[in-house]
Amino acid sequence: MPDPSSTILLVDDEDAIQSLLTYPLERDGYRVVQARDGDEALRRFGEETVDLVVLDIMLPKVDGLEVCRRLRSESTVPIIMLTARDDELDKVLGLELGADDYITKPFSIREFRSRVRALLRRAATPHHASRRDEVVDRGDVVIDLPRRTVEVRGVPIQLTFVEFELLALLASEPGIVFSRRQLLERIRGSADYREPRTIDVHVRHLREKIERDAREPELILTVRGAGYRFRDGASVG
Repeated sequence: MPDPSSTILLVDDEDAIQSLLTYPLERDGYRVVQARDGDEALRRFGEETVDLVVLDIMLPKVDGLEVCRRLRSESTVPIIMLTARDDELDKVLGLELGADDYITKPFSIREFRSRVRALLRRAATPHHASRRDEVVDRGDVVIDLPRRTVEVRGVPIQLTFVEFELLALLASEPGIVFSRRQLLERIRGSADYREPRTIDVHVRHLREKIERDAREPELILTVRGAGYRFRDGASVG
């Protein structure tokens, strides 16, 4: 059962979509805050304590990609992007701007509810939360798991939910190669309905934040044809 305090900001300019999605979310026990354009979405986000944002890309006034960028600049709240078509560019742009997941219209209500539940559940009880007192120290990179903070070469770095989970997973098992599908399953609980190569976007974004030179990574390494691994050894750099 969802936490009764969970609040979802639902941003879509179509009344039909608002009604279609609000009903099952409220039936599942969530509180739904509605917004019908980008300006209203930003305002409502500032007024409410929001646990998850469902954000359409095509919005009046301020489009969904810009809303995502602004939200991500100030918050790590989980964001699910809604795309009106199976447009790879929309998906990549959304992920590059910090969205945690996306779903393409038309979609089944069952799939939508599953995505929302999974992301809220993972955000509330992350994969590494059971190790309450653990700090992962890899020299240049120090990850405080219970506090969900990261320092790179002594500088605090802000990561999205997915970026944090990805880094924590790889750094906790240095040298171990994870396939894209394995990373999706470990981070999201399932790889169903998801394109494994979206992991590449999250890795690229993460490298831009933690590597000295994202074009020549020394922390998160690509294993061609297999996946990704964190550099071996307790100290790097």
